[in-house]
Amino acid sequence: MKRAAPGPEIHALGTRFRVHSPDAEQLWLCLFDADDRETRLPMAREDADIWFIDVPGVGEGARYGFRADGPYDPAAGLWFDPEKLLIDPYATEIDRAFAHDPALAARRGEGSDTAPLMPRGVVRTPLPPVDPMPPLFRPGGLIYEVQVRGFTMLHPDIAEAQRGTIAALAHPAVIDHLRRLHVSAVELMPVNAWIDERHLGPLGLRNAWGYNPVGFFALDPRLAPGGMAELRGAVEALHAAGIGVILDMVYNHDGESDALGPTLSLRGLDARSYFRHEPDGRLINDTGTGNSIDCNHPVSQRLILDSLRHFVSRAGVDGFRFDLAPALGRLPTGFDPRAPLLEAMRADPLLSGRVLIAEPWDIGPGGYRLGDFGAGWLEWNDRYRDDLRRFWRGDRGMIGALATRLAGSSDIFGDAPATRTVNFLAAHDGFTLADLTAYAHKHNEANGEQNRDGHGENFSWNNGVEGATDEPVVQKARRRDIEALLGTLFCSRGTIMLTAGDEFGRSQQGNNNAYAQDNAIGWIDWAGRDREMEAHAFAMASFRASQPDLCDTHWLSQADVEWLDEQGQPLTVAQWEDADRHCLAMRFRQSGLTLYINGDDLPRSFDGLTVPARTVLPVPADLNAPAVGSVRRS
Repeated sequence: MKRAAPGPEIHALGTRFRVHSPDAEQLWLCLFDADDRETRLPMAREDADIWFIDVPGVGEGARYGFRADGPYDPAAGLWFDPEKLLIDPYATEIDRAFAHDPALAARRGEGSDTAPLMPRGVVRTPLPPVDPMPPLFRPGGLIYEVQVRGFTMLHPDIAEAQRGTIAALAHPAVIDHLRRLHVSAVELMPVNAWIDERHLGPLGLRNAWGYNPVGFFALDPRLAPGGMAELRGAVEALHAAGIGVILDMVYNHDGESDALGPTLSLRGLDARSYFRHEPDGRLINDTGTGNSIDCNHPVSQRLILDSLRHFVSRAGVDGFRFDLAPALGRLPTGFDPRAPLLEAMRADPLLSGRVLIAEPWDIGPGGYRLGDFGAGWLEWNDRYRDDLRRFWRGDRGMIGALATRLAGSSDIFGDAPATRTVNFLAAHDGFTLADLTAYAHKHNEANGEQNRDGHGENFSWNNGVEGATDEPVVQKARRRDIEALLGTLFCSRGTIMLTAGDEFGRSQQGNNNAYAQDNAIGWIDWAGRDREMEAHAFAMASFRASQPDLCDTHWLSQADVEWLDEQGQPLTVAQWEDADRHCLAMRFRQSGLTLYINGDDLPRSFDGLTVPARTVLPVPADLNAPAVGSVRRS
């Protein structure tokens, strides 16, 4: 018989609470009344791993936490301290956001009761299951990456009280914008409850992105003051508009950080099971955040799978993107695409049909796994990002890489019947698309780390002036380059991803790691958006949607496509190997659609058709059909 899941379960007489903590010597359920007075109730062992208690008369809306006592030996993975109020890992709602305080990290006997500093879990009756339906998103579509708070904090059409929330995504103005971009799915950056990293408070900063979770079920109340019902309502509104919803999930670590970090939940209950440790007891840090979840320990595996099922069954989401995804498949012997957790996802009747997207790298041993996740997975393709940036920057010898990326990256995903690439030019981490053409170097001083953080190599350029400028010539060159980058993305085969605001020139003032900029640097300036660039993006999106050749994910053969030079002749080996070549034409034989790409600084004539400098020009076989850009015959 399958063991009941941990967490609170409301029944006719009250609520049963269950929690996993095999090494504890005593557990207490802590109930908080309307005046925040605490009542501690001792729990009993249900078996060797689970503690439980039935509490009559307690039900919907009750606020609670746990306390655990037992041996305190951090070097051995034992962190029991009854002064630490702990959040239930299975809590589906919390009553307030997490706020970091040094007292949360005090060693046993050196601190005080942390209840005044901690949120409480809230007992909720689960929403009725969503009627099962296939994901609206299909590979080959457009994914639109959204940082929920920053996306609408400055949106003039959204009521101030709703700005920065998940509910704002259902606003008609937002949905209209998404539809004009032909968005297939929005990908929401983390919406689970999170805590700030300990160094941010003294700098006057706070985490804006959410990649530091505490709990894998509860939504952050700053983003979802209406809880799961708010997420479900937004999903329903987006689905009604034909737009899917993908959640960005962080299972590689939690916000309890390293040995100097706070004790909030998993650490205080069963650090030995939930986290990976070195043989000498030190926490393994394959994430750069201080700890690494042991995703393939049965207890962690169940927690992760249960939380994924929760968001599918209760909110109806279409799928998930997994941050630092090699952590999901890392075993003591290294990464394995057949690791227990990944296999369980493939076999799960509720999850196997969902959209699964890997960020296929982390900083652990053998952590770069692009192309290795196998059937059923899409993967962020940083090779696409870097090669396309280098081509438009004007680097030599990039014409072959350009063609390979346009056609779906067969060098990476060629062992599958169709490409699994997610093509992107910019994402939440790194330069925005506009800053890519305006800054040759990162400018992260606002992060308080003397510009040491963030990637040093961005394959960016500034068109002659570093940063903002009023010079018309530079502004024109930058807009031209952004439109060329957007044109390349929209004309690339396979799934594509656009980060919110890049369609109209959003800037982060050269900051390529704006995770702590919950302010104008990280918020999208809707009033100041570049309308001309936005119109170009809308036109390119409409054109892509009308061209099956571009949205298809199956591989192209020589019978499907030909690569041509300026005279309309197939490129020769010598031309492919010409390091100074920056232009080509890609023609689909059956439809006649031709993509003319001119990366040179001067116009080029392709068989009588003039393509302006640094331009992507898609031309259907019928020149009377809609096309983007001007077509001029000489």
